[in-house]
Order: sequence, then C-alpha cells, then structure tokens
Amino acid sequence: MKILTGNDLKTGDVTWWTGSDWSRHVEDAIDVGENFEGILQEEEAARRVNVPYAIEAEMTDDGPRPAHIKDRVRALGPTVRPDLTLKPADPEAGNWVI
Repeated sequence: MKILTGNDLKTGDVTWWTGSDWSRHVEDAIDVGENFEGILQEEEAARRVNVPYAIEAEMTDDGPRPAHIKDRVRALGPTVRPDLTLKPADPEAGNWVI
C-alpha cells in the first residue's frame, strides 16, 4: 500500500493524508494506491503541506505502518525522548519503530 506524508506548512509537524485532510497520526492515513499524483499536486498548490510524497506502508492491526524506518520515526516522533512522542504513555511505542 502507499500512503502520503509531508510536513504541515504552518507548524512543521509530520502529517499523513486521510483522504480529505491531513492528520498528525499515521493511524489515520489511507491507502492511495498508485493514483496519488493529483492529490500531491492539489495539496502542494493549496500550500497546506510542504513537499508531500508517497511512501510504501503495510496495513497492521494498529493501522498503516511505514515500510522504511525513517518514516516510522517521523510517525512516532523523537525516539530519544519518549515523553515527546505522539504516544508518551505507551512504554512499548519505541518497539513499533524497529
């Protein structure tokens, strides 16, 4: 599956395409298949996201999981400070990245 990601133009937060908007949570991302170029062009033109792009992901019981470790780190947040991640109450969150 392919999902779209980018950075929010106002905050710099990592964002994920939900089908109608952008979310900070990768669990909200949808599979865009192979026809995503139009979405990328429209969203970049709308200036809501900085340089959006498609990545490979796999569907898990917890939602989409990016295939590459770089994007899993982007989805979780700083791995050196678990209290700053998007899942600060989950002591196992770091295992999701590896």
